[in-house]
This record gives sequence, structure tokens and C-alpha cells, in this order.
Amino acid sequence: RGCGSVSQVPVAEGKSVQQTVELLARRLEALGADKQGTFGVDCETYHTAGTIGTQGQTGKLMYVMHNSEYPLSCFALFENGPCLVADANFDTLMVKLKGFFQNAKANKIESRGTRYQYCDFLVKLGTVTMGPSARGISVEVEYCPCVIANDCWNLLMEFMQSFMGSHTPGPPAVFGAKHDSVYSPGDTMVQYMELFNKIRKQQQVPVAGIR
Repeated sequence: RGCGSVSQVPVAEGKSVQQTVELLARRLEALGADKQGTFGVDCETYHTAGTIGTQGQTGKLMYVMHNSEYPLSCFALFENGPCLVADANFDTLMVKLKGFFQNAKANKIESRGTRYQYCDFLVKLGTVTMGPSARGISVEVEYCPCVIANDCWNLLMEFMQSFMGSHTPGPPAVFGAKHDSVYSPGDTMVQYMELFNKIRKQQQVPVAGIR
């Protein structure tokens, strides 16, 4: 696999999440991108059990994630910490570890949508949902021939500008940490984890004017 960027695109003014996704899809198709099936990335949050219910203390969080691009793998990530790549049986192991890790079921978040291929780029336009409602839009862009992040960022950015315009993101933090080392699927999952956490936090901000 190549190097990728995962970012959030804000909902266009006066439009819904779905209409904004359709707008981005039309721009991609106008460039000549072809639909290549669908994709899904999901994330469940686990708390370390010992600290649940202790006032003023937050337990360490672990995120267990899946990506349809890697159907035989399961990713376990800690915030600011390592990314463990395990096989798909890891989910059953988490059930057995429920004395240590408890699933925050209400926190499940996922992004699902359409994959597009354009020359050497793979683009995934996703609707991010928590429970029944759409919470945001994710765009993953991967440049397939290159595995050294710093070598392809300018190319990635130029292509993203062609359909994301002013919402083109800056280089992901994982690119800075990688320098000239090889980009891996775990780096993409770290970006999804950061995106999901950002969207979760946006939901928690109280809306001004509502009493």
C-alpha cells in the first residue's frame, strides 16, 4: 500500500452531510475518477476497567478498529501510544479481557462510503456516523506507488486541492513522525482515530443559545 491522508471536510453551507458527500463525489467523477466498490472503517472505545467510576480520574482509552481494506486484521490503538496490528480473532480476545477493558458501547463510531480510483490515487469518501446519525465527512486519499511519506506529500496535496479546494488538509502528524521511514496501514488507522476523536469532541460542545 502507499501513503495516505485522512481528513475531515466540513458540511457545505446550507447542505446536509449527504449532499456534501454527493458534491465531492461529483467533483471526483468530473476529474475522471472511477467508482471501485465501497469501504468501511469502524472504531470501538474501551476503558481500562480499574478507573471506571472513580471520580476525577479518566482511565486509559484503547481503540479497537477495523478497516475493510485489511479484512484479516484488527488494529488496537492507544492515544499517543502504540498501534498494535493483530489478526481478526482479537475481537474475541477483548471479550475475554472484559475484567480489564470495558467497552464504551455508546461510543462506537464508523465511516462508510465509496472508493474511487483516479490514476495512481485511491480516494475514499465516507459518512461518519455515531449511532443512527451522520456526524461528519471523512476523505482518505492514498497515493499507491509511494511508501515514503515525505516523497509524495506535494503530489497528494496537489491532487486533493483539485476536488477539496480550500478544505485541503496540511500534512498529517504521522508524516512528521515518519520522516523518511516507510508508511504503514497503522499510520492510516492513527489518522482515522484522530479524526473520530475530533468528531466526537465536536458533538460534546454545547450549542450556544440553547438553555
